[in-house]
Amino acid sequence: MPKITIHLGNDIINEVELTQERTTLGRRPFSDVVMENLAVSGRHACLIRQDQQVTIEDLDSTNGTYVNGRPIKKQILQDGDVIEISKFKIKFSSGPGGDEDMEENQDGLTVNASLTQMPLANTDQPVANLVGRIKVIAGPAAGRELFLTKMVTTFGKPGVAVAAITRREQNYFVHIVEGTDALLLNDSPVGQEPRILKEDDQISLNGTVLQFFQC
Repeated sequence: MPKITIHLGNDIINEVELTQERTTLGRRPFSDVVMENLAVSGRHACLIRQDQQVTIEDLDSTNGTYVNGRPIKKQILQDGDVIEISKFKIKFSSGPGGDEDMEENQDGLTVNASLTQMPLANTDQPVANLVGRIKVIAGPAAGRELFLTKMVTTFGKPGVAVAAITRREQNYFVHIVEGTDALLLNDSPVGQEPRILKEDDQISLNGTVLQFFQC
């Protein structure tokens, strides 16, 4: 499944699978992917999925759409292309065979440990100090564990609800990526604004409960 990963500075703020024929990007709430910045037009651009190709089209935006540093009106995307809209950089992935390691078991819980090209914000810190761990403590996959060795780990059921755990310097954060099902952190709702994770925090999504540990 093709997808886009949206970066703002050194942070990954969203990952979106391109499941629709048209995915709109813009500042207004009616866009499929909302990018809150005044330099982004209300209807800025759209991604068109047709057969095995995805095309980016600028929707007569005020400040333009760029692919790999060049302004475009309409262009077919290749795996690894970087779209620039205002301060946002959007990496396009064409699907399997890219830089991710997918794991899925019989209960349908999917864990996607995405390897990104983003540098660590504090590269002089030992890697060992940056590794966390999640354990499934409730749900069909109870007992399963995963070390958070990637900068972004997404989990959930695509098309239903997907959340992401993001590593930044010495901390991990969790936020919702897509879907209408509630993501809870210690029974408190979490939206697209990342929430910091602490030792023994519990994350709930789609009837599955994860516990976070800082290794």
